[in-house]
Amino acid sequence: MGTKQKNNLGIIGSTEIIKIENIDNVMAKIDTGADSSSVWVSNIQVSKDGVLSFCLFGEKNPLYTGETITRRDYKVAMIRNSYGAEQVRYRANLTIEINGQQLETTFTLSNRSNNNYPVLIGRHAISGRFLVDVSKNPPTKPKKRTNIEELRGIFKQDPYEFHRKYMEKRKEIK
Repeated sequence: MGTKQKNNLGIIGSTEIIKIENIDNVMAKIDTGADSSSVWVSNIQVSKDGVLSFCLFGEKNPLYTGETITRRDYKVAMIRNSYGAEQVRYRANLTIEINGQQLETTFTLSNRSNNNYPVLIGRHAISGRFLVDVSKNPPTKPKKRTNIEELRGIFKQDPYEFHRKYMEKRKEIK
């Protein structure tokens, strides 16, 4: 891409506040290492006539509205998560607004309740539209997940139970 074309691209940070469908002020992680985009959805259903329905986010999230979104034009995809496990997910187009630009983007629909950001924007969505400046809007510190000292205490008390509870799960993921 020539310098002239680069100058016409918007500059975004590694995190951005976006609008998705009719919901404003949604924190999104911009991930140039991810091919596709992903959004947290709940209540996924497919009717007998093949219509996909879902709600953005989950009931415990302050952005959750309970509004049902339906799609007739959707697909399925095999996604490899960060642990390397393959999962089947639905893919649907959603409208987002990022840095003043509105675009329709294909998202995989997943449960992102354990992620720091409910929306992940991958490189296919931003390619040819934006440059990412990682010094702009740096990611917030990830939420604390599990206290390592607590885990060490459980391990010290009963290594077998620790292994069964925490390490056996990893086998399922792989």
